[in-house]
Amino acid sequence: MTLILDSGGVSALAGNRARLSELRRRGVWPPEVPTVVLTEALTGDHRRDFHANHMLGMCLVREVTEQLARDAAALRSTTGRAASISAVDAVVAALAARSSNPVVLTSDPDDLTLLVRDVQPRVVVVRA
Repeated sequence: MTLILDSGGVSALAGNRARLSELRRRGVWPPEVPTVVLTEALTGDHRRDFHANHMLGMCLVREVTEQLARDAAALRSTTGRAASISAVDAVVAALAARSSNPVVLTSDPDDLTLLVRDVQPRVVVVRA
């Protein structure tokens, strides 16, 4: 299983030792995080971002390549709501679509579920 985090997933896990330990115990650590998620998850203030930065240091932070961005754009356009769905969510969905047994931890399961509805194999979306 590949765990993928959006900004809500990062926020939910940052500083939550019990949940991090459980994920490690279950063998679903480290998660993958697209670089663009950092834009939403961080403030730029090292004090306020302390827990998120510490957790992100244990994650696999993935670059957003041109192909990943194009795949995200295609997913976003198939929803019929491209103007209202976050480009960051679309990148998370595109990364999940190319991962093995993907599970996305998010605070926005509705938009992410819509983005991956036609992706095969199935992407599991879980509320953070």
